[in-house]
Amino acid sequence: MGLSEIVNSLLAADEHPTAESQPSIQLNEPRILNPFTRSRCAAEPDHKAQPFDFLVDGELVRLPLQQFLLAKGISAERVLELEYVKVVAPRKQEEPCPHDDWVSAVDGSNPSFILTGCYDGLARLWKDAVVCTQILEGHSDAITSTRFINKGVETEGSLHVVTGSKDRSLRLYKCDTSVSVDYPKRVGAYKILRGHTSSVQSIVVDPSSDLLCSGSWDSTIKLWAIEGSEEDGDVVSLKKRRMDSDSIGPKESQLEGLATITFLGHTQCVTAVTWPEQQTIYSASWDHSVRQWDVQTVKETWNMFCGNALNCLDCGGEGSSLIAAGGSDPVLRVWDPRKPGTLAPVFQFSSHSGWITACKWHPSSWFHLISSSFDGKVMLWDLRTAWPLASVDSHKDKVLCADWWKGDSVVSGGADSKLCIASDIEIV
Repeated sequence: MGLSEIVNSLLAADEHPTAESQPSIQLNEPRILNPFTRSRCAAEPDHKAQPFDFLVDGELVRLPLQQFLLAKGISAERVLELEYVKVVAPRKQEEPCPHDDWVSAVDGSNPSFILTGCYDGLARLWKDAVVCTQILEGHSDAITSTRFINKGVETEGSLHVVTGSKDRSLRLYKCDTSVSVDYPKRVGAYKILRGHTSSVQSIVVDPSSDLLCSGSWDSTIKLWAIEGSEEDGDVVSLKKRRMDSDSIGPKESQLEGLATITFLGHTQCVTAVTWPEQQTIYSASWDHSVRQWDVQTVKETWNMFCGNALNCLDCGGEGSSLIAAGGSDPVLRVWDPRKPGTLAPVFQFSSHSGWITACKWHPSSWFHLISSSFDGKVMLWDLRTAWPLASVDSHKDKVLCADWWKGDSVVSGGADSKLCIASDIEIV
């Protein structure tokens, strides 16, 4: 806090230079700070003071400076260069969005909508994280995963989404975003994907948005074609059904599809899949392994056994080359598969007190990621320190899912049946 006061004083002086001193300050530029300008500039009324974080040799300072120097073996005689950045922490808690049951899945990849999945078997589309505009129905059991297709980009006033459920199916929906009503519109799926013999646990869309990948309790990973007609070979039937059994209105067409590819290798539930590159899929499982798959050859090309059942997985960092995963202990681990011959994580974060349920890299930062846990917390992490940047305590029960939204907010759902939004997170 003392260093932040000094920087705020210098920034205030930079906005209101005097004849005595005109310091030139730029954010993120390493420099030696001058504490003697502090008293003269602290009272400038136009500068809005804010907290900063400080880095020494690329590591965030989390101790008093003297203790940090001792811990790192840095001589007190050395001229120290400090880099300062804005503190990364949520500054606002939005009003939570209530659900009828546990919120088990969330996707924040669309800047205007949030997609949630719930244990009541329904998915919901939330406009601006305020109002539920559409309810996606059809599943007969809890929803475990939800995803926007095309990264949530609207096509002719509609959004295409996919959901996975404990009822062993995936369903594709088309949501009309141009219609504004005072109550949620109920939408049925236009295509059902069947083939798993147990609960669908995770879904991911490939980078070109042509294929879906799903992991299941049946220990398999399957690929599905998003588009399909009877001539494509992936559609086995064209069924007609009524949206409501009591309805006398027109019947709705509904396609059913089969998987195009099945990956075999895991021996227990596949809890998470991610697709960072066109030809590469990563998966995590309760069999304690992370595996890499080649889409073209349908073969496993790399694996790692970490000693714990895994619940979540995501790729990020520089070039999306790092793998973050968490599971049946309170530790979030990060591996670098580019370093062969070792299974040791390159980073470990251990501030949670319960199982890790979700982890997600920031979409535009190499350093930042979030995790959620059964301990009821969502934590923000930076690879440059082992301590959490912030802990979001919005939930009153287990947190089951979390994601970034619009780059400056964290959305999460849990066993308290709420979608919570922590916003105003400034990440440079």
